[in-house]
Order: sequence, then structure tokens, then C-alpha cells
Amino acid sequence: MSVRSVLKYARISSQKARQVTRAITGMPVSQALSVLDFTPKKAAFLVGKTLRSAIANAENNHEQDASEFIVQSAVATPGPALSRIMPRARGSAAPIKKRMTHITVIIGAPKAEEAKAEGEKKAPKSARRNAPAVKKAAKAKKASE
Repeated sequence: MSVRSVLKYARISSQKARQVTRAITGMPVSQALSVLDFTPKKAAFLVGKTLRSAIANAENNHEQDASEFIVQSAVATPGPALSRIMPRARGSAAPIKKRMTHITVIIGAPKAEEAKAEGEKKAPKSARRNAPAVKKAAKAKKASE
């Protein structure tokens, strides 16, 4: 089961927030919180606030212990931009965009399938693609003998 939390209209550009969200995706919740606490960026505070909200949602709304959860997804998408004007030389003006972002954090229990997949290494893609051809060649060889 996954639990999500959304912070809308945060006054930071999505590009700056994305730097922080990429850093915590896939981490256990406790480790992600400690990383965010020691990251000296405004986005780290905002993403941490959203992550703490997701943890609280899991504990209060869904009666689950969020200590073993991982951050499945942390995304910063662009929101609306405030248009402002900066006066320039000779009576002209330059536009300024004050950007906003929506930060979404999804946490959930680590899946057993993912743990098994990490333990067993898949065959390379080329080997999987050529597997039917190899079987056909082996059958043809046996038939000719």
C-alpha cells in the first residue's frame, strides 16, 4: 500500500525542487528525513515537510507503521507562475516569472518482488531476445542427426 502527500503552490522553481526530490527517491523514510535535515536548500525544507505529512497520513489515516516504508516517488511538477515587471533603462520593462511548484511524495512498503529481483540477476536483454532462436537451432540440429 502506498500513501501520498502533496504540497501545492510552493514558492520555488520546480527545477530547484527536483534536485532534492531525486536525492531521496528510493531511500528508507528515516534515512530520507536525515538527508533532508542536513541539506542546506530551501527545497529540502519543503520536501521534508511533505514527507513528514505523508508519514502522518500513513499513521493516522491508514493505521500503518511508516518506519519501514521507503520513498517510492518524490516529484516536483511546475505550478502557475506569477508575472511581475522589473523596470529597465529608458522607460522600458522586463518581465519576471516568479515560479511555483507542486511537490508530491509517495511512500510505501518495500515490495518483496523487488527484493527477489535484486537477489537474482536477469539475463541480458540480448540473450532474452535470442532465446527462441537458440531453441529453434537446437531442435533443428537434433532433427538433422
